[in-house]
Amino acid sequence: MILEPLTTPRRLRPFVAEATFIKRSLLHSVRNADVLVMAIVLPTMLMLLFTFVFGGALASDGSYVNYVVPGIILLCAGFGAASVAVDVSNDMTTGIIDRFRTMPIPAGAVLAGHVIASVVRNLFATAVVVIVALLVGFRPTASFTDWLAALAVVAVYILAITWLFAAIGLAASSPEAASGYGFILLFLPYLSSAFVPVDTLPSWLQWVAQNQPITPIIETIRGLLLGTPIGDSVWLALGWCGLILAFSITWGAILFGHRTARS
Repeated sequence: MILEPLTTPRRLRPFVAEATFIKRSLLHSVRNADVLVMAIVLPTMLMLLFTFVFGGALASDGSYVNYVVPGIILLCAGFGAASVAVDVSNDMTTGIIDRFRTMPIPAGAVLAGHVIASVVRNLFATAVVVIVALLVGFRPTASFTDWLAALAVVAVYILAITWLFAAIGLAASSPEAASGYGFILLFLPYLSSAFVPVDTLPSWLQWVAQNQPITPIIETIRGLLLGTPIGDSVWLALGWCGLILAFSITWGAILFGHRTARS
């Protein structure tokens, strides 16, 4: 005789599971502070390196710090988001997802927790980098509204790139592989207008820099903070972010479904 369960697991209220997993990821960040520290220290060191070592050759009047900070902001976001690939891969390989499957929680709550917590961490790291930039000579001309708009663009970019890293973590066979795949994406800012104007690059590389997502995002942030011409960069930036986000969420949902499918 088959015994029926006495009770049926109740579904949680909307967003309760997501909030729980966001808290879980944030607590992991506090306990593993090295990741957050490196997400701040590495971009800051690069900013200081480019400003004080290469800046004199690139702009003898000391204004190079104004040019380079928007690129450093995105570099900071990339370093911080890359850890999500490793965190997601760890969850998928340690067996904890099997325990979560027995609970009445939405399938995407685990990924959402990683992503939202990463966005919070990255916005904090970005704020620290901007403060350091102001201390070493960064002088934006932005109004309060421009600052809010720049923050919105940065937040949308962080959200998009973090979902992409989460999907990479699902696709990778191990945390080490996830770290390697994520590291490749961190080179994109170097092939953009982050550190030098696009027209100073070799002709074949100019096409790459002009037609990849990082350049319009940087030019939008640079225009909002420093008053440089934006043109259609803002629409290209939002379009790229929307495309990356839609692709990453779809890819991640497919991968998560395959990885957690019951045999």
